Amino acid sequence: MDVCEDELPHTHSLAKAEEAARAGYDMIGFDGSTLAFDENVRQTKEAVEAVKSINAEIIVEGELGYIGSGSEIHETIPESSLVLTTPEEARQFAEATGVDVLAPAVGNMHGLLAAMVRGEVKKRLDIRRIAQIKAATAMPITLHGGSGTDDDDFRQAIEAGITIVHVSTELRLAWRRGLEAALSAEPDGLVPYQLFRKAGEAMQEVVTKRLKLFSR
Repeated sequence: MDVCEDELPHTHSLAKAEEAARAGYDMIGFDGSTLAFDENVRQTKEAVEAVKSINAEIIVEGELGYIGSGSEIHETIPESSLVLTTPEEARQFAEATGVDVLAPAVGNMHGLLAAMVRGEVKKRLDIRRIAQIKAATAMPITLHGGSGTDDDDFRQAIEAGITIVHVSTELRLAWRRGLEAALSAEPDGLVPYQLFRKAGEAMQEVVTKRLKLFSR
């Protein structure tokens, strides 16, 4: 699969998906993961058909299995994140909707636990389930909510079939800490680009580390 220049990772609205398609996005993620299975299938299929009618080359991703939403710091694991996608559900969903990419729930979740921020624990993925979903769908799989995942789990997940990895919260946390460090070092600093430089460098460090890990 080619690398997408413009990706809309989450939209819950058919109108927004169509708007993104007309605006020139080459990958659109339609998120019906909070819906019941049949309704998720219906809405995702409708989104795929609508987007492809605008531009058949656009890659459409569907989500199955709720993994929460937003780059938040949680004190405990949200109960919704304990419901994982089954291989049979994944197969049915893929066949019924016509999506190009699937984002399942396999132990991942959006955001981070407070204990993960403190480095006391890491997210653990169901590697066997990933392999089963890959075999059942034979399509690219996205890991949403990858921030805070154990490095070895990342390696095994990629070997098992994960194609795309999202680590947005890690980047946002690095930005926050980098900015706090800059403000601490220069409490009287008033020049935005000088303060933001450290935040950008902190994000770059995370990106470099993750790219090295994911490309092995």
